[in-house]
Amino acid sequence: MAVTTNLTWMEKKNLQQLLGHTSLSLLYKSSVHGQNLTDMLQKCSLQGSTITLVYGIKDDTNYIKKITGFKEHRQHLLDELRAYKPSVCLTPEVRILLLGPVGSGKSTFINSVKSVFLGRVSHQALTGSDITSITEQFRIYSIEDGKDGVMLPFMLCDTMGLDEKEDVGLCMEDIPHILKGSIPDRYQFNPQKSMIPTHSSFIISPSLKERIHCVAYVFDINSVNNLSSKLVEKFQRIQKEVLYRGIAHVVLFTNVNNWDKMFRDGFQSMSRSTAYERQIKQVVKMLNISISNILMVENYASEWQLEPFKDSLILSVVRQMLRITDDFLEDLLLE
Repeated sequence: MAVTTNLTWMEKKNLQQLLGHTSLSLLYKSSVHGQNLTDMLQKCSLQGSTITLVYGIKDDTNYIKKITGFKEHRQHLLDELRAYKPSVCLTPEVRILLLGPVGSGKSTFINSVKSVFLGRVSHQALTGSDITSITEQFRIYSIEDGKDGVMLPFMLCDTMGLDEKEDVGLCMEDIPHILKGSIPDRYQFNPQKSMIPTHSSFIISPSLKERIHCVAYVFDINSVNNLSSKLVEKFQRIQKEVLYRGIAHVVLFTNVNNWDKMFRDGFQSMSRSTAYERQIKQVVKMLNISISNILMVENYASEWQLEPFKDSLILSVVRQMLRITDDFLEDLLLE
């Protein structure tokens, strides 16, 4: 039996654009085939990729408009970041260092940022769910703009995860060397021993370009309140070093999936979300950091297709990191 859709022409075009300009065919319609979920699954199985539309939502027209709005917002953010240049002439590019516990989502965030600019899901940075750090090298990742293949003037630096135990995870004595820019790309970390100045790869006199310009403390929002006292102490030691050097810093919460909040606020004031009040208070107390420097994101972990909502949040986080970094560079210019 042939079935026809209730979507308007414009709603269908918007949906096709959201899904990557794919062709659509209607397989199942509850008013024709019934409202039995088992029947629907049987009829739609082995038919390739499928999507289910639910009618009867009072505000479904505004929902479509919201989707379109997010796609426009994503494009605006992409254009802004593609045109980004450090606000002062001291360095042609900026480096953002990601620090966090094992499994907090540092490498996954790097992959997510690279994915948005490439226009496809990327898994360049190694990720995993092991209790020990998957990342064992210091990595400096360039961000390639998939539109024209150029490298954008900001880089994301990945490290071993921090562990509550001594001699496990990133060695605390390596952190000052990383911040100063003395540790090169692909340096193999040794949890029991830090890099020493006599090492053949040690950068004795790093330039401003090689230094870290912003530190992002990365925490899984679902486990940040469970950090051990020893791990909290490590982060406080790092923050003391970061403040001593006057380096820009932010907190990045990962695994944030409160889509209702994102829809309602349009990604604005996420750090003031009452849903995450306990986690925000935890990091403010732990690091003595401004609430305005707390950012939230949901990474691409197992997905194979990009989503405009998630893209917009990822790009908004990168933009805010760069703005905070520019403030740091402005202060250097005044010194």
